[in-house]
Amino acid sequence: MSDSSRDTAEGAGWGAAERGGYRRLMPGHVEKLSWLSPKTLWAARNGVVASWFGDPTGHTRGRWVAQRAAAGAPADKVIRRAAADRFSFLVIGDTGEGGDPQYAVVPGLLRVGQDTDFAVLASDVIYPVGSADDYGTKHFRPYRDYRAPIYAIPGNHDWYEDLGAFMRVFCGDAPPLAPEPAPRPLSRAWWRALLWHRPRPTDGQRLDADRKLRSAPEQQAVQPGPYWAIDAGPIRIIGIDTGLLGTIDAEQGAWLREVSRGPRPKILVTGSPLYVDGEHHPGPVEGGGTVDDIVRDPAHHYVAAIGGDIHNYQRYPVDVDGRTLQYVVSGGGGAFTHATHTIPRVAIANVTEPDFRCYPLRGDSLAFYSGLYGRRLGLRRFFTLTEAEATAVIAERLGIEPGRAPGPGTRVTWRTRLVASLLGAGGRPDRTSRFRLPVRKAYTRLFSPGSATYTPPFFKSFLRLDVTPEAIRLRCFAATGNLAQELHPPVEDDVVIPLG
Repeated sequence: MSDSSRDTAEGAGWGAAERGGYRRLMPGHVEKLSWLSPKTLWAARNGVVASWFGDPTGHTRGRWVAQRAAAGAPADKVIRRAAADRFSFLVIGDTGEGGDPQYAVVPGLLRVGQDTDFAVLASDVIYPVGSADDYGTKHFRPYRDYRAPIYAIPGNHDWYEDLGAFMRVFCGDAPPLAPEPAPRPLSRAWWRALLWHRPRPTDGQRLDADRKLRSAPEQQAVQPGPYWAIDAGPIRIIGIDTGLLGTIDAEQGAWLREVSRGPRPKILVTGSPLYVDGEHHPGPVEGGGTVDDIVRDPAHHYVAAIGGDIHNYQRYPVDVDGRTLQYVVSGGGGAFTHATHTIPRVAIANVTEPDFRCYPLRGDSLAFYSGLYGRRLGLRRFFTLTEAEATAVIAERLGIEPGRAPGPGTRVTWRTRLVASLLGAGGRPDRTSRFRLPVRKAYTRLFSPGSATYTPPFFKSFLRLDVTPEAIRLRCFAATGNLAQELHPPVEDDVVIPLG
């Protein structure tokens, strides 16, 4: 087993490492995606438009579900797989930017996942707007050598073109929805329709050719809609669609309550994690209640909830009435890396720092972003921190034992403290103002230039879950873009979840 980032700096991918061979899998030309580009931001405007003029996701989702039901999809939306009591599957979150970081995940994923029964993509299959034209280079090509079926739940970016491409790819080549009557002039719906981004008329003309990259019989799967359940072996995996703004409609909420009943152990997969960045986001359900209310109900027998959307790995083992629920963030499958150094010292739901896990480690995250902004601002000598300096200043700010020792002789100076503050490094909850919390998040959610500008280590990740009648073993594997971790993907977290 190779060193992980918790063992050595080299295990994290630092140092003069040889780049991996993942580029051989990539197309000859890769369009660079920047989240600072006005063109990209304008195309991805539907989330903002929905927040201003009303979110149509629930209505549109209902139309898709009705169309699939009319086409013969099972009413309970359950996929029943003939899996043995012992089986394995992968979870890969927020994959589809199509650049080096996404393809860097693939060699390790193929090694670790070669004997798995299927994979689940957790949120944001295609960036920036879920276009059918992007599925060739951002889905079919990278995973063409994964020999098992792939299921998916959509993220907000898949909804930016009303989910049409997602439904064509994952839901039996679903045809477009019929046009609806024009809204009343100058109403909120009229303004929303006026500003709404829609797919190009020519979008998807290459899709039939792209599908041939994953055309083997053992790779095929058709899911009943954007939300579904999979019965496999002793467990049920439930995937929900949280749409543009992180909510689920009343119809899906009623289905979720129904499909969650019974003694079978369950895992939730969602596009909006319930615990993330040291905060609780229970997930509202239209009409009342929350997703987490359903997960916590002891009659439903959930053992874990895995969410995408945030592009890193986090795990919170939360005690709920004497049983432990594992709340996991798994969004490190290919898109730009969200910082972990902005996460304050964890103290939530009786989960504290010794219980919490994240990847990248906070010190590695700070070193990564200091190098990125040093290059962008032309201030490398001032901004760039070594991994040891970043680890040491994080330990000082949070008052914690670092996940990896920074090494003897590492000093925390005024410069390292200033850079950590400028880049939004977290602190202790009792010393963090309400103003600084949103400022921290802005660094890596609003101002990230996109993963096309990154160089290794990329700090990407994916999950492998091994299921037996007694337990589920969940492991987080790392992908850095370097050859050492490509040949032997390191395990960054390993937890056994009892099914008793």
